[in-house]
Order: sequence, then structure tokens, then C-alpha cells
Amino acid sequence: MNTFKTHGVCSREIRFDIDGDIIKSVQFVGGCSGNTQGVSRLIQGMNIDEAIRRIDGIDCGGRGTSCPDQLAKALKEYKERS
Repeated sequence: MNTFKTHGVCSREIRFDIDGDIIKSVQFVGGCSGNTQGVSRLIQGMNIDEAIRRIDGIDCGGRGTSCPDQLAKALKEYKERS
């Protein structure tokens, strides 16, 4: 299980599992439950690069980031370490 501490959003942390280059599971700690569950289910089974392409740069309320954007950052960081 990988863990990413979020910044600038309602969720505090993102936990995710990757198998090869496929996202197996995503769990947000905190945040808007319905939205974060929706993002998690949509991303599950997706290729990391495709997920990043789709969610990178999404803004929430003018914050300059969002929970999906933070997930993209977490996935980018994971790729850099792998």
C-alpha cells in the first residue's frame, strides 16, 4: 500500500495499490466521501499514465488543485520512485 499526504484539499491522505502499471485500488482519507469514492472506482483498473492524463490539473473551487489532481501527483511521485 502506498501513501501520499495531500496538500490544499479536504482529503488528508491517499492510499493506493499498483500492480505493474495498473491501479488496483485507491482510498482517500477525508474529503467529500461521494466524490472521492467515485474517483476511486473510476480509476480502479486504469493504466497509471492514462489516469494521470485524465485527472492532472483538475481544480476545485479555485484552489489550484483538487483531490483528483492530488491523486495525479501521487501517481507521478510513485512512477518516479519505481
